[in-house]
Amino acid sequence: MLKLNSPITDVNKIGQKRAALYKKLGIETVGDLLHHFPRSYIDFTSAAPIDNAKIGDVVTVCARVSEKYTPLRVRGGMTIFRLLVLDESQNAITVTFFNNKYAFQALKTGQAYIFHGKLSGTPFQPELSVPLFIPKTDKATMQPQYALTAGLSHKMIANNIKEALLGVGDIPATCLPNEILKKENLLQIKNAYYDIHFPKNIMEANTARRLFILEELICLQLGMSGLKRRGKKPASLVVSDADLTEFLASLPFSPTNAQTKAIETAVSDMQSGNCMNRLLQGDVGSGKTLVAAALFYLICKNGGQCAFMAPTEILANQHYKTLSKMLTPFGINVSLLTGSTTAAARRSLFNDISEGIVQVVCGTHALIEKNVEFKNLALVIADEQHRFGVSQRAALVSKGHYPHTLIMSATPIPRSLALTIYGDLDISVLDELPSGRKEVETYLIDSKKRQRALGFVEKALEGGKQAYIVCPAVEESELEIESAVQYHQKISEIFKHRSVGLLHGKMKGAEKDAVMADFLSGKTDILVSTTVIEVGVDVPNATIMMIENADRFGLSQLHQLRGRVGRGSDQSYCILVSDSSSDSARERLKIMCKTSDGFEISKFDLEQRGPGDFFGDRQHGLPPLKSADLLSDSHLLEKAQNFAAEILDDDPRLAKEKNLLLKQKVNSLFKKIDHTRNN
Repeated sequence: MLKLNSPITDVNKIGQKRAALYKKLGIETVGDLLHHFPRSYIDFTSAAPIDNAKIGDVVTVCARVSEKYTPLRVRGGMTIFRLLVLDESQNAITVTFFNNKYAFQALKTGQAYIFHGKLSGTPFQPELSVPLFIPKTDKATMQPQYALTAGLSHKMIANNIKEALLGVGDIPATCLPNEILKKENLLQIKNAYYDIHFPKNIMEANTARRLFILEELICLQLGMSGLKRRGKKPASLVVSDADLTEFLASLPFSPTNAQTKAIETAVSDMQSGNCMNRLLQGDVGSGKTLVAAALFYLICKNGGQCAFMAPTEILANQHYKTLSKMLTPFGINVSLLTGSTTAAARRSLFNDISEGIVQVVCGTHALIEKNVEFKNLALVIADEQHRFGVSQRAALVSKGHYPHTLIMSATPIPRSLALTIYGDLDISVLDELPSGRKEVETYLIDSKKRQRALGFVEKALEGGKQAYIVCPAVEESELEIESAVQYHQKISEIFKHRSVGLLHGKMKGAEKDAVMADFLSGKTDILVSTTVIEVGVDVPNATIMMIENADRFGLSQLHQLRGRVGRGSDQSYCILVSDSSSDSARERLKIMCKTSDGFEISKFDLEQRGPGDFFGDRQHGLPPLKSADLLSDSHLLEKAQNFAAEILDDDPRLAKEKNLLLKQKVNSLFKKIDHTRNN
């Protein structure tokens, strides 16, 4: 008897050679094979006359072979085989095969078959070229179509799966409790594996698929909830003095309602006695740094130390300056640690951190170096968290004894998706911009209108404003795109009477700082840059963002870049320059012109790219999903979250006998990232 964890070579007719092919698809066990679900089906059960079909349609038609034509040999040694078939409405169709005498011989004159293929030819002489076909019987089938690799066919995989199903015998359809199956009308499923691979009709296939998706999403939610429960550790510092009156009074503006709510929620976490583990999600310019500063103020007031980790030196430096300005008046010592910090300065800083003299340290990955030791690290904040791996964040947290943790993201995503991806965290959202901010007007132009756009830039400069011009490359490359270095030379020639700066990632830290200091002070009128200014740089006087070859950037990058302007009260503009003729590229750029809402943009981006590409190399720490798609199955995602909550309310540790299979499935799903075993 086969088991789900048996090696795939235990399945009849799968040897080492074929197993090596399956391994390319990530299939190594019997369970992996059974979970290699069809991507689609060829539905031979839905044959119909072709009266209403259009040339170019994919059709399934029942037709009787009326006549076989003499095979025709053409140049190159090819033989064309043609047959005339008549459907149930007596529509004549030509069926054509190339170099396939076996198909030609298999089709018998006078017998009926079901053909599936793309209709070509003309409305008066329709043709099916190289169609799939089966004999017409009372048992017309749904033929599964799988993700393939060279050497494996749909038929091979289907036959191997049939052998595997015979070998495992009766296995439970699902590990979900009967009450959930009853609520979702899924109790009738007896063999979900057979129903999804070899369904009688598309409804049966969809029902089985729905069961597997719901099961996987519920297990995912249960695992992430286990992560959150395990993360509830007693905090090393409990905030007793939560008075922010003095800090808030020092601000030149009033916090938004969203900022106030985010601060209050975080403070409540830090007073609870357990570690805060929270995600602060907010669009560009929504004021996440203010929330961070308020929490730093409270932690320092209560005797703790804080660490602020940013993905780049420019962003770390920006935060250092902003936080110093906000916190130094209260006697809070704020320092900066990056890769550019000199050896002598490092030694001094390491000592001051370990002695508790430095209360807030801003930095890059340098913060997780072995030599960095804190006296009493009580709050860790990671900015632009999607740029860090889970292990990097954990490395910083481990430098304290159960410190509070806040991670910040300017890549807003739908709440149901955020609750899953960041299921081990509580979530706060900044969904409003500070008062006085105006929406950045965005325009899409081609290179023919570049001169006109540069004239618009000149008018802004005459009014005392500044501008960014962004290019996607630093130096000339094989891509036919403007490089920042070359473009800087061109812009310097066009704006001879202006000061034009250049910023790119290959410059040393001190050079970058000097360039940004000049731009921030107004000494530089135009800054030509790569995406190194994508996040963090805050120059309120800059009102124009011009992005060359905008089609080369992702939507989230474009949105982040646009967020560098509109930081003050003046009307700001974003000009996207692209000569791309690609429909999909134009559609992506047009969404930028239609909305400034980061949630709407990220939703569009997710729909186009899918969650896997959107989140990169799985730095979010989710286990790989075999059945569910977090975006297209979002309607089931919310149900799964509710069902998981009900299960945990009744059995928090999944210890009851009725939940043992469920617990095994959760642990199996999470085994590769070792989150939930022994929970």
